[in-house]
Amino acid sequence: MIKERLIGYIEQSIKQNWDIEALSNYREKGYTYKEIAGMILKYHIFFKEAGFVPGDKIALVGRNSANWCVVYLATVTYGAVIVPILPDFKPEDLVNLINHSDSKLLFADDKIYETIDSSKILAITGVISLEEFSMLSSTNDKVKKAYQELNGKFMNIYPEVRKEDVKFSDISNEELAVISYTGGTTGFSKGVMIPHRSLAANVRFAQTHMPLKPGDPLVSFLPLAHTYGCAFEFLFPFTFGCHITILSKTPSPQIILQAFKEIKPRLILSVPLVIEKIFKKQVLPVIRKSHMRVILAIPGLNKIIHNKIKAKLTESFGGRFHELVIGGAAFNPEAERFFRKIGFRFTVGYGMTECGPLISYTSWDTTKLGASGKAVDTLEVTIDSDDPHKNIGEIILRGDNVMLGYYKNEKATKEIIDDEGWMHTGDLGLIDKEGNIFIKGRSKVMILGPSGKNIFPEEIEAVINNMEYVAESLVIMEDNRLVGLVYPDYEALKKDNIPDDQLSALLEKIRKSVNDRVPDYMAVSKFRIQSEEFAKTPKRSIRRFLYTKD
Repeated sequence: MIKERLIGYIEQSIKQNWDIEALSNYREKGYTYKEIAGMILKYHIFFKEAGFVPGDKIALVGRNSANWCVVYLATVTYGAVIVPILPDFKPEDLVNLINHSDSKLLFADDKIYETIDSSKILAITGVISLEEFSMLSSTNDKVKKAYQELNGKFMNIYPEVRKEDVKFSDISNEELAVISYTGGTTGFSKGVMIPHRSLAANVRFAQTHMPLKPGDPLVSFLPLAHTYGCAFEFLFPFTFGCHITILSKTPSPQIILQAFKEIKPRLILSVPLVIEKIFKKQVLPVIRKSHMRVILAIPGLNKIIHNKIKAKLTESFGGRFHELVIGGAAFNPEAERFFRKIGFRFTVGYGMTECGPLISYTSWDTTKLGASGKAVDTLEVTIDSDDPHKNIGEIILRGDNVMLGYYKNEKATKEIIDDEGWMHTGDLGLIDKEGNIFIKGRSKVMILGPSGKNIFPEEIEAVINNMEYVAESLVIMEDNRLVGLVYPDYEALKKDNIPDDQLSALLEKIRKSVNDRVPDYMAVSKFRIQSEEFAKTPKRSIRRFLYTKD
């Protein structure tokens, strides 16, 4: 069992990095570690005076911001349970999740709270604005009075916040820290109960394997309400004394790259979709030109071209990063092969919300093509097959990173965690003799073809998505035939003046080209045009269950 504590990491970082900037919104003045210490202590007073006790649930609904992070830190260091909820949910879904979590206090963006029917949130005794830290509403006199008197009591207790004041709750590693509601690609949301040990294990591993130092700049643009962004763009760099700049609104790839250029982050976390768009828009048009193909076939010249592309890509990400870590979903194989060929500093990790999230990782200079790293030292990972090196089976694991279960859902918990403590991921893969994990797909997504062969639709989708005029795709089985749902790249079509009445013929040509590149048993029988972008999870994975039939 891991001995390190998340709260201990937070305490130590605040004390060691007292006067340096910790958190800021993009192009705004931020908070120092000292200022964050003061806000944490202030909210601890409020929690106590209002009658909240360790173990109580506190909901957090809002866009990414420095204030969002402050509330998260104040809650977990008090011993209460933070319930971060994605702001993308519909108002009625937000109400359902707040109620399901049994939250007693809500921090929310003003505009989001305005959309919620407050009469339907049952246990909430107070609502506090994430923007101004003002109380938006309260149904409890004790809570209201505690917040009204908070500033005065804080000044009386802490006329000057000192380092020695930073001593937070002594919470067991087995205690619940977070309830994270997943959006999963194959089903509906479940409340993942993440204990303190899971967060501590993720932070410890990152501190050991990802070289950062106090003051290093980072850009946070992944959803903080999701464990991937929260753990590696916020908690881990915070415990290292980094300066985290937060892109508050859901940013476009253009805005993200602009922020990288200005801030020059030392570590970059991303999901495949962002990197794949850059590869498709900036790299593929260059290397697929006929004259460039000739040059790339000439030894010596190809190295010069590769170095130029690598330099341009590196500069587009700010030019100072140690490594770019890609996780959250499968990475396009063609993009991975090319980036590896040119020596671009990237690696692919593997995780799940249920593990807080990290399962496997290796650094960019030791990673193996097609692999998702090696199991972290706080997990035991294996393949449920008679030969894990050769025969594909379900990836199963156990250890400190694993969740306590699903909140108020014992049935779902028993379905994923067996009597021996093994958590069944639902992912299929192999492990080589060196311990590298190769993910082949999800068991719920795998299709059994008419010939009896297993088909992993992600492999076909990777080919489709690299085609010109395709934005994204989803391959499903209908009537024993593979069908490709395709969302066209309407921006590219408009740029090249391709009229709507030519789209079907163009996609048919693309379909035939795809079938030329895959085995016969993976051939797609037809394409069906999607008029709107596919609905996605916080990790930017397509919510498959919305587009498939039972």
